[in-house]
Amino acid sequence: MDPSSVLGELPEAPDPATVARTLMDLGLDRVFDALARGREAYDLLPILRSPSTDVAVVRFRHEVFRDLERAPVRRVVDAFAGGMREVRRAREWSGKLRNELQRARWWLEAVRAYGAAADRLARDLAASEPRSAGLVALRDHLESLVRSESFQRVQRESEALERGLNAIRYTVRIEGSRVTIGPFAGEPDYSAVVESTFRRFPQGAGPPARAVGPEDAEMDPVEEFVQDQVARRFPELFVRLRGFPAAHPEFVDRRVARFDREVQFYLAYLDHLVPLREAGLAFAYPVLSERSKEEEVLATFDLALAGALRDGPTSVVPNDVRLHGPERILVVSGPNNGGKTTYARTVGQLHYLAQLGCPVPGQTATLLLCDRVLTHFERGEPSADLRGNLADELVRVREILRTTTDRSVVVLNETFASAALEDALELGRAVIARIVARDALAVYVTFVDELSVGGPETVSLVSTTRPDDPAVRTYRVLRRAADGRAYALAIAEKHGLSYAALRERIRP
Repeated sequence: MDPSSVLGELPEAPDPATVARTLMDLGLDRVFDALARGREAYDLLPILRSPSTDVAVVRFRHEVFRDLERAPVRRVVDAFAGGMREVRRAREWSGKLRNELQRARWWLEAVRAYGAAADRLARDLAASEPRSAGLVALRDHLESLVRSESFQRVQRESEALERGLNAIRYTVRIEGSRVTIGPFAGEPDYSAVVESTFRRFPQGAGPPARAVGPEDAEMDPVEEFVQDQVARRFPELFVRLRGFPAAHPEFVDRRVARFDREVQFYLAYLDHLVPLREAGLAFAYPVLSERSKEEEVLATFDLALAGALRDGPTSVVPNDVRLHGPERILVVSGPNNGGKTTYARTVGQLHYLAQLGCPVPGQTATLLLCDRVLTHFERGEPSADLRGNLADELVRVREILRTTTDRSVVVLNETFASAALEDALELGRAVIARIVARDALAVYVTFVDELSVGGPETVSLVSTTRPDDPAVRTYRVLRRAADGRAYALAIAEKHGLSYAALRERIRP
């Protein structure tokens, strides 16, 4: 466990192409893009693409999540994040402005903002009494940091410099085109008079507001002239200001900077859950095992679909996931557009999110902490090397089976759909046999009902329809033997051979 990380550790990311395909198949790419949106400065995607296989790391993250769900802790962290945003803004401006003294002034602002954010986090985090090992360790580090001589020295120097700059007083005399800077001798300040004079004139709405950037703060020649004249009148103070950035080039503690980034992983995910929870959807911290293959998740759902339907007229339909005893493979059959693919995605999402240490969709959850989620979803894309869709599928499935271990979760959706029925049956049985031999867990969505009949490792699930109208999908996926009737109706509808379609054709 890395004591300097609020994530416990950041595992080495798997093969980027494999991860990208998995996330796309499971729909988590859309979820993760939503989490990262507006938080681009934190570079969250590498964290989201690095699942852990260590149950201790996952439990460590559960504790941090639970801490951040407590309002006092969340307020403290949000205030710190706001302070660090000001630090980054000031550093950005310091790096982009043209004038040397202006750059130095913004660097001073960054140092002052960091000192205030770190000091406030140390005090307020201790007062909020964190319980997680991650935040307790951070609290202890901060207490030592803000008491350290190096931290105190930088803060004393920056405070004295800012106090000196704020105490500067001078006069500006404008006579025609001539501007003269002189000492302040108690002359009246006409700022309030000028503001009062122009306040009586009505102001239009003006153009829409836009983000203010460093380019808007660039000084014009008159402002630079005034600055240079003032600097000449207070040389010692401005020499200190000019040398301040070089004297303190790296003022942010590495552990504090790491926390600033890593905690956004937690905050982004919790923020994503807020409207879903308000809609009545449940999330649970899963009970995880590195060995047991028995799983049970109640009222789970596709996280990506839930986000897409959140503001629409319909909502997600929850389903259960159960594997007991020797059961390893969920074979899902039923009519098209009945929720089979959604169910398969959900199972894959559950295991991937569990690897990240996140609360998972569902009322309760007991899961295997897998070593990888392997997916194959038929997309119908043309084969680049002209082998044909079936040959391409065989290559991809072979690669999946080659890397499957006894801790893997395999999600196969409509695999071998391009093959003839007999071929799809034979290939499907061979794939299932290989998964059983590996003792891996799997979801196999198929149009071949016979694949649902196997040994004790195989569980038959069917996406159901309304008993009084088989054309109406319930999107409930239940344990039952496949009968093919709903699928036959779907095929008839697809090809315009249903009773209703035929009657329409022959109507005079």
